[in-house]
Amino acid sequence: MIRAMKTGLGFVALASGLLLQPGLRAQDSMKQEPMKQDDMKHDKMQDDKMTHDSMAKTLFTGKFHGKVHKTEGRATVYQEKDGKLVLRLTNFKTSNGPDVHVILVATKDAMDDANFLKGNIERLEIGKLKGNEGDQNYEIPAGTDLTKFRTVSIYCERFDANFGAAPLDKF
Repeated sequence: MIRAMKTGLGFVALASGLLLQPGLRAQDSMKQEPMKQDDMKHDKMQDDKMTHDSMAKTLFTGKFHGKVHKTEGRATVYQEKDGKLVLRLTNFKTSNGPDVHVILVATKDAMDDANFLKGNIERLEIGKLKGNEGDQNYEIPAGTDLTKFRTVSIYCERFDANFGAAPLDKF
């Protein structure tokens, strides 16, 4: 009888140990690497990229170079099947800042800060920067002349600073 009870208790201990272990491992992995909202955005953006790449035609592309702040990554303009133009930033990284925007600039490159910052160069607002790191998409307004607006700039309006630019070349 005691032997049967010991066997039964051993079985219960073994079963509960096996059932609790996966939960503990899951909790441990969550402690080591907490899920961030940015990670969720990044996953969504990767999904967007996968669908986007298969249905769009690449028109222009260029690599970012830093001006006021180190800025890196690639800017690519796609034309979707319905004709809509999309600007996609990939492997993008820049400094965080207040009131930062993505703009198209009517120049070959935004190296000429004297004219760029004085507003002597025509600009087209694409939108507020969605994040200072990661892949992201922006819709380009219909009718935009991409032979005229040939550079993407990451621009801080508050400090009138060009964080970085990507001159666009035909793909």
